[in-house]
Amino acid sequence: MSIWIMHSELDGCGSTSLTLLVLGTICLCSMKWLSTCSVLRYCVDLAPNKGSLLSKILFVTARTIQKDAEEKKVSFNPRPYFRLFINLLSELSTADLHDTATFQVLTAFANAFHVLQPLRVPAWSFAWLELVSHRSFMPKLLLCNSQKGWPLFQRLLVDLFKFMEPYLRNAEMGQPIHLLYKGTLRVLLVLLHDFPEFLCDYHLSFCDVIPPSCIQMRNVILSAFPRNMRLPDPSTPNLKIDLLPEISKAPRIMSDVESALKAKQMKTQVDEYLKRPEGSSFLTDLKQRLLLPPNEANVAGTRYNVPLINSLVVYVGIQAVHQLQHNKANASAQQINQSSQVENFQIETATEVYRSLIVNMDTEGRYLVLNAIANQLRYPNNHTHYFSFIILYLFAEAAQDIVQEQITRVLLERLIVNRPHPWGLLITFVELIKNPRYSFWARPFTHCAPEIERLFQSVARSCGGKAVDEGVVLADGSH
Repeated sequence: MSIWIMHSELDGCGSTSLTLLVLGTICLCSMKWLSTCSVLRYCVDLAPNKGSLLSKILFVTARTIQKDAEEKKVSFNPRPYFRLFINLLSELSTADLHDTATFQVLTAFANAFHVLQPLRVPAWSFAWLELVSHRSFMPKLLLCNSQKGWPLFQRLLVDLFKFMEPYLRNAEMGQPIHLLYKGTLRVLLVLLHDFPEFLCDYHLSFCDVIPPSCIQMRNVILSAFPRNMRLPDPSTPNLKIDLLPEISKAPRIMSDVESALKAKQMKTQVDEYLKRPEGSSFLTDLKQRLLLPPNEANVAGTRYNVPLINSLVVYVGIQAVHQLQHNKANASAQQINQSSQVENFQIETATEVYRSLIVNMDTEGRYLVLNAIANQLRYPNNHTHYFSFIILYLFAEAAQDIVQEQITRVLLERLIVNRPHPWGLLITFVELIKNPRYSFWARPFTHCAPEIERLFQSVARSCGGKAVDEGVVLADGSH
């Protein structure tokens, strides 16, 4: 790369900084004159500007990689660039920097990896995945500076999921994508083991970009639970969920729940309907508003706006849970019975939203709504409790067999894949098959064919289901 190109890229640098940056970029691009250790030392010596300087060096390097990949196409060789980044990260892991400096340097790498995401440079995908999951980058970024690096790594994972989504959605699992998928699963398993809170906090944004067909990948994310929590055994007879201390606590959600609603100017209308449902046309128009324009539907592979459905389902549930907590906090011991009636009235509007979606949407839309609800069946918290109630309520109140079949499908397809399985999913399924209220084993679809009946029985045994009358019961006798 010529010097004049770098001048145009780095307009505004001082002469000393530009000189060092040119030397550093030559090192990054050709690796002939300076070692990576020298570049790192120059960055550290320029204490006030080291983050900015390294960012500019990495930006020019990223542009070089993009240009090289575009020109050479299938003959592009990522190994020299990969070795370059590995050397820089290795030097960085042994450099004696304070937390703020380390975070600035890791941020520079995270931004560079975002620029070089697989959607922009597909030929760089394998090298990219190994770099973002490298021991000198991923754990340091997630541990650095009081979790300030979490949004940066979340963005990188979303970049990866967006690249893989069309291939996974259409089941185009050629050897390269299959290897990339296996590598992604291994990264998620490392996060599940070492940083489960990270997966817990950002599960919404990940579920927005993971296609419904990737059941095991989604299960890994939804199975995460805080390390200081011990999960009760879902098969425990007469397990009283209401008495679990964690069940009244709200989970921490760092994803923006409202962003999709705000983007479609729907949040205000949702709020108004939840407060004053009488005479509102909100539910009448809701199905149409969840549809994608035809050109976007062709690209997405579905007629529905999946992130919008996920946002709507979770936002309505959060409002209902807040209302329930508010009512319980204000209820005195003498008003428990009256308070229970008020709570049932208050959540009725939110429940009507889900009921309307299930009744009025077609098979595809209903499946996406049920998936959005099932995505909240995670570790013990008040969201898991509420959405478990909702999905069981929809099963019990369904007037059509197709609704009960789809609810069973959504739960069952998440249980027949390899472990791990989310705790809330197991609790909900055990309640469904054991509680006589739902008459699960009397439903025609459970014994429509011998192989289907054997499948249900096998899953029931693996979930701890032994008898219909040994159900998961709440403190008040209902779920």
